[in-house]
Amino acid sequence: MNKLTGYIKSSIEEMKKVTWPTKKETQNYTFLVIGISLAVAAFLGALDYIFTIGLELIIK
Repeated sequence: MNKLTGYIKSSIEEMKKVTWPTKKETQNYTFLVIGISLAVAAFLGALDYIFTIGLELIIK
């Protein structure tokens, strides 16, 4: 039980040292992740479409 309480106390002390992002930083990072995700999805969707058309031309 001593190890558990020591672990919890040290965890609390470490959490006090954490520098949390501001609200504005969190919003910026969120929009960045969403934007990159949409760009990658569009790119992969375009590749899929191009390869589908190419494969259809080869098969016919």
